[in-house]
Amino acid sequence: MVGVPQSHTGWTFITSHARVLAAIADNPNARIRDIAARCRLTERAVSRIISDLEQDGYLSHTRDGRTNHYRIEPDKVLRHPAEAGLSVASLLSLLVQDETDRIRKPVAP
Repeated sequence: MVGVPQSHTGWTFITSHARVLAAIADNPNARIRDIAARCRLTERAVSRIISDLEQDGYLSHTRDGRTNHYRIEPDKVLRHPAEAGLSVASLLSLLVQDETDRIRKPVAP
């Protein structure tokens, strides 16, 4: 899926930040281009989201040549007061598993 992501109108259940975090959890060496395609976001948006996540300590990265290796902080708690006490690991256990199942078994239209 290369190129401009398909647009989406209306609201969604999952934020772009959660989608990017789930994509990284699935592949810690993913390129920004690949994350953007998977999440249907622009590369610029993904870069901004990664910066947000790093700034608040949810994510860090190390450079290995031209490749980034991302590390998620699984014990970090979610930001919103309604999710007080829930960890990033709890969120990702739902998103990454569901994404894997979705790829294996596409939903019929």
